[in-house]
Amino acid sequence: MSGRTAGLWLALLAASAAGALLLESIGLSAGLLLGPMLAAIAFSARGAGLHLPRPFFVGAQAVIGCLIAGTLSIDTFARVAAQWPLFLGVTAATLGASSALGYLLSRWQVLPGNTAIWGSMPGAASAMVVMADAFGADARLVAFMTYTRVVCVAGVASILAAALGARRGDGWLESMLAPSPLLPSLATLAVAGIGAFAGLKLRVPAGALLVPMALGILLHAIGVLRMTLPEPVLAASYALVGWRIGLAFTRETLALAARALPRILLAILALIAFSAALAFALAEGAGIDPVSAYLAVSPGGLDSVAIIATSVPVDQPFVMAMQALRFLAVLVLGPTLARFAAGRFAKSTAGVPPGRALPPGE
Repeated sequence: MSGRTAGLWLALLAASAAGALLLESIGLSAGLLLGPMLAAIAFSARGAGLHLPRPFFVGAQAVIGCLIAGTLSIDTFARVAAQWPLFLGVTAATLGASSALGYLLSRWQVLPGNTAIWGSMPGAASAMVVMADAFGADARLVAFMTYTRVVCVAGVASILAAALGARRGDGWLESMLAPSPLLPSLATLAVAGIGAFAGLKLRVPAGALLVPMALGILLHAIGVLRMTLPEPVLAASYALVGWRIGLAFTRETLALAARALPRILLAILALIAFSAALAFALAEGAGIDPVSAYLAVSPGGLDSVAIIATSVPVDQPFVMAMQALRFLAVLVLGPTLARFAAGRFAKSTAGVPPGRALPPGE
């Protein structure tokens, strides 16, 4: 690492800490994610050329997987089984709206067919980029659209949580410095490490997130281990996820997508508005509080929604169960939808060179 690169990383760390401190101090939820994310966007857009090494992001995903696992239990799955029409209906509605927007972006030739479909898919952002690349979409444009949506959704969700009074509270710094039980914490980190290694070896899509999550859910549900993560470890993971999202906004991707940006933003805002309407119906019809309802249906990444949901007092099991169910639906249906788009809009993709190369560190 050169002296210039080291200096840029230190500057990014300082800017991220300042941003996180400011956002947390004013009561905006997930400031530990949004502060580093916004700082990374600013650095990357100015040509800093920083790329998060893949092992750091893999580790952060594994920790977030264990975090999600800690919010789910046998009671959660019993609730899903008892209310399966509600869960399936909301999942189908959100996935249908996302697919429809991708279809329209393809039809209007804003983006090539399967690129628009993958860019519109709600789920873990990194997983969508990897899967899109595997199915021949332009990974650069998918990354731009996906991470732009994640930034918008995370910002709206955090502002909504603050506006409705769902906030971490004034003692967030004290909770950050509070000691965590040693043995459960070490065991949880071991689950994260083993799960991430297994996910990568088995080539599971988003395996660094999903395998630790599945393993943690199993151990947590049968009472062997209660997922326990020290706050500093969580804060570092939030920052790494924020950096990974923010650093994807390179000058190259910004220039590549500049012409389509207004229509991409319009599509994202339409999807957010649809999610807000669906959340309102869910809150009124099922008695779910508005913040929980919005987080449950929001089309952001599974990892970023998990961070927000655990930063504010909401119905975490409901939120994560809904998000996990939708993500699994995307994993199953995404390739079929992408193949449909590629065939239906073959003419719109002709002559467009596929962006096969992922950003370094992916």
